[in-house]
Amino acid sequence: MLIFYYFINYDKIIWVIIMKSILVTGGMGYIGSHTVVELIEKNYDVIIVDDLSNSSIEVLNRINKITGKTPKFYELNCCNYDAFKKVFMENKIDGVIHFAGFKAVGEGEKLPLKYYDNNLISFINLLKLMDEFKTNNLVFSSSATVYGQPDTNPIKEDFPFRVCNTYGRTKLMIEDIIRDYAKANKWFNAAILRYFNPIGAHPSGLIGEDPNGIPNNLAPYISQVAVGKLEKLGIFGNDYDTTDGTGVRDYIHVCDLAYGHVKVFDKLFTNSGLVTYNLGTGKGNSVFDVLHAFEKACGFKIPYEIKPRRAGDVAIYYASPEKAYKELGFKTKYDILDMAKDSWNWQKKNPNGYKK
Repeated sequence: MLIFYYFINYDKIIWVIIMKSILVTGGMGYIGSHTVVELIEKNYDVIIVDDLSNSSIEVLNRINKITGKTPKFYELNCCNYDAFKKVFMENKIDGVIHFAGFKAVGEGEKLPLKYYDNNLISFINLLKLMDEFKTNNLVFSSSATVYGQPDTNPIKEDFPFRVCNTYGRTKLMIEDIIRDYAKANKWFNAAILRYFNPIGAHPSGLIGEDPNGIPNNLAPYISQVAVGKLEKLGIFGNDYDTTDGTGVRDYIHVCDLAYGHVKVFDKLFTNSGLVTYNLGTGKGNSVFDVLHAFEKACGFKIPYEIKPRRAGDVAIYYASPEKAYKELGFKTKYDILDMAKDSWNWQKKNPNGYKK
């Protein structure tokens, strides 16, 4: 974002352009990298912090190819307070988007202490530094997992919290920290963004989802089956009370999601205080809907097998995006076929992800 100021020097008006600077923690990851591209394209100056534990240094080159710019990058873990402080000492930061954190639900159940240690300490370090250096604007990457199993759909921001896994509890704990901190510091502006199921990739095919090991999420799993890395897709349950028996979720294109993160700064820079939004399409698609969209994008059938339901899975889960639309003007533009096409475009151009 460019802010224009002017002052008069006798008979001349001199314009000064000030570019807002945004720190993106975890900015080399899947959602982070797409958000960095969106920020740059909206004329923000971007600084990235990432420890590359679940990302690749190659992302910087890809961001440059898309935008023509290379953000300033610090390779560090946000749990390292002294190293993290250096970022704030060396830069004037106007806002922060916090993506950094472990995110695999299954791993969190096996290694809860690892998740509490990393996700909470990294965020507390960030908030301490924002407090010390008077950085007033925060966007926190939360998750729809804080809602657990809702009684009804669509899911609204005021629904009760029913977290049922370690990963979701770390998100909710951080939300609570933000709420307490914002209540005590009226100058502080924060947006808690709860998004649903991000899929897709940048239309260029230069950046996309590149999970470590076997994917936990549906879209990269289908993509890797389609490209021949995995044998077939496992569909967990086909006996739900839905149109085709498979689970229904709110899938949102990662570029729409990135746009939402950037759009919310328009709200924060008006001294909004604390705001909370769902980011989703408001529409549910079944597993078969996603699979058939991929088959259409690829041009061939993708093998699958039906497996037993997973414990804790719900039949239908989708967002109410009305509040984000009303207060931010946020509206998604990509449909499920667009998401499948862009996912496939990324995977076929990068069968091994960012690895050569």
